[in-house]
Amino acid sequence: MTEKILLLFSAMRDKRTPWYAKAMVLLVLAYIVSPIDIIPDFIPVIGLLDEVILVPIALAFIFNFIPESVKQDELLNEIDEANKKKLMIVGVFIVVSVWLLFILISLLVFPF
Repeated sequence: MTEKILLLFSAMRDKRTPWYAKAMVLLVLAYIVSPIDIIPDFIPVIGLLDEVILVPIALAFIFNFIPESVKQDELLNEIDEANKKKLMIVGVFIVVSVWLLFILISLLVFPF
């Protein structure tokens, strides 16, 4: 799965990738971070299933829109370790930042 995410990240930067594939990726990312879900998260177990099921299906659908030439080029020119580490650091930074922002807002709204 990590390879597909890295391939998707590389394809997003490629000029041969159609604009609608890039737009669909942005919509999926917006859905992931959006507080509005198809099934509310407060419903136990079922609330998280929409992310677990819909996001992989959407990403698999998006991969069909990426040209084969882009996929082959990215697989042949595998992302080097420096880019993998940079991508991982950026991902961790984004996740930690969102959580810290959430905690800060919670403390401001509901002070102890």
